[in-house]
Amino acid sequence: MKQGLQLRLSQHLALTPQLQQSIRLLQLSTLELNSEIDQALQENPLLERDDPGEPATFTLGSPTDALATPQTVTPAESDERQEPSGGDDEGWGMDFSGSHGQRDPNDDDVDGGETQAASISLREHLGTQLAMTQLPDRERALVGFLIEALNDDGYLTQPLDELIDLLLSEDDELREALLEELGIALRHLQHLDPPGIGARTAQECLSLQLKSLPDSTTRALALAIVSDHLELLAARDFARIRKSLDCDDEELRAAQSLIRSLNPRPGAQYAAIETRYVVPDVTVKKVRGQWIVSLNKEAMPRLRINRLYADILQRSRGGNASSGGLATQLQEAKWLIKSVQQRFDTILRVSQAIVDRQRAFLDHGEVAMRPLTLREIAETVKLHESTISRVTTQKYMASPRGIHELKYFFGSHVATDSGGEASSTAIRALIKQLVSAEDGKKPFSDARLAEILGEQGIVVARRTVAKYRELLGIAPVNLRKVL
Repeated sequence: MKQGLQLRLSQHLALTPQLQQSIRLLQLSTLELNSEIDQALQENPLLERDDPGEPATFTLGSPTDALATPQTVTPAESDERQEPSGGDDEGWGMDFSGSHGQRDPNDDDVDGGETQAASISLREHLGTQLAMTQLPDRERALVGFLIEALNDDGYLTQPLDELIDLLLSEDDELREALLEELGIALRHLQHLDPPGIGARTAQECLSLQLKSLPDSTTRALALAIVSDHLELLAARDFARIRKSLDCDDEELRAAQSLIRSLNPRPGAQYAAIETRYVVPDVTVKKVRGQWIVSLNKEAMPRLRINRLYADILQRSRGGNASSGGLATQLQEAKWLIKSVQQRFDTILRVSQAIVDRQRAFLDHGEVAMRPLTLREIAETVKLHESTISRVTTQKYMASPRGIHELKYFFGSHVATDSGGEASSTAIRALIKQLVSAEDGKKPFSDARLAEILGEQGIVVARRTVAKYRELLGIAPVNLRKVL
């Protein structure tokens, strides 16, 4: 054995920092991208948001004389800058609002709906009523203690015995007396609004609500069903209920309707609502008979290079002064602007390719969805499948059919008798249509649904129908049967 030197040639893929940044930004959602940009704005003084009120965005030209020259970025220039190249002769302002010539100035913006959270909590609502009662101080305190023990749905999930342990230590005499007092306090609580509050089970909750209603034959029958035959009602075993309670179909139907009008979660209406907004990255509209994709300007950041610091860097370069720190931050700002711009350009290209293949869905709905794979889109836009996967994750498209994640348009396929393919999304839509139009007294079984689909040329097994039905949240045939 001896030591020696050997020379070898090899090739390997090395990701530059700029490419790594582009890949990382591509897979971020809109909210994550904004957080990333906010952090970059705090750390890099050469980067700033472009004020929408200013007519021109700042661009970078040659390193000698165009560093501080403001120029407007035209749509043609924006189209030409899709690949990052690190040169100093490219523009670095970002304004997508008119790019690609696909934004109709007369088109309306897509507005998302708003959900208003509850203005008062359940405990505040109950506490207000408790303060107006004429109860002794001790009973009022015990009712307040039980109110604090309620969950968000208004149920008292802990037994009274366990709640006593929070008030005192083991003492048989005191525990027995306090247990009786808590029982009385619970009855006071259950008389407060909304009806059904303070129940320990769903059965008790429904019973409390029925007892608060005016007396009637239907109410008495509904109360008997809830008290003794709630499981049979859930299983829709109407024959046994009629036999046990000696009632006819009309009476049972009226009682069932009354029970279904009750609220099994009386406290939920006072629960705090967490509002989550989805900001679409692209919008789709039909322009002169063609479905055109455009970037959503509300989801796109407007970034530019800070003019003041760019002037300082220009002067320091002219005087041969040390400007390594600012030069590095300038390069990082350029990379970020270019990466964000490329991100939206890629999203736009992929979205348009998806729309071109799912025109039937936009025209006719889910039943016309065609099978689509990541590879098909990757071959169209000349990108890798992994890039398509990143682009379609947590990116949303707003269309006349609603707001959907880009991944929604991809799905598996099922063979047809004619040798073609049917999308799983289209099959689920057909199942939903068939179930919504079925006779409630004779609902379709999974096997029958498979037969109907087979008659339409779609070969699908019964277990596949059952899987799609469960994904749609449709109950089995025995639970869909009505009187």
